[in-house]
Amino acid sequence: MEVIHAIGRRKSAVARVYISQGKGEITINKKSLDSYFPTAIHQYKINQPFTLTDSLGKYNLNITVTGGGPTGQVEAIRLGISRALCIIDENHRSALKPEGLLTRDPRMVERKKFGQKKARKKFQFSKR
Repeated sequence: MEVIHAIGRRKSAVARVYISQGKGEITINKKSLDSYFPTAIHQYKINQPFTLTDSLGKYNLNITVTGGGPTGQVEAIRLGISRALCIIDENHRSALKPEGLLTRDPRMVERKKFGQKKARKKFQFSKR
């Protein structure tokens, strides 16, 4: 099996996932999964597509992720992994789709408007 490439995005985070046959090694920005994401919830989210498709420990991952915060990066990586697994085997789609792992979350940060403090917050109004 050759290296398969997929992209996942969430907020301003972009993850490029390169997946190949292997022993389950996950490298994120040239660091191991444990050192890049020490939180158990983040590690669970990254391994979620593999547990749903019963392919945990079958593939090596080389991931480069830029932009956003930790949670946005994790969800971008999860989308990229899910898309790559669907490229490998189309039958994985039936397990991943009901869990919402193949859906790109379109919510982005709303821009700040002029004459306002933030996107929605206004400056304090003074009647007199």
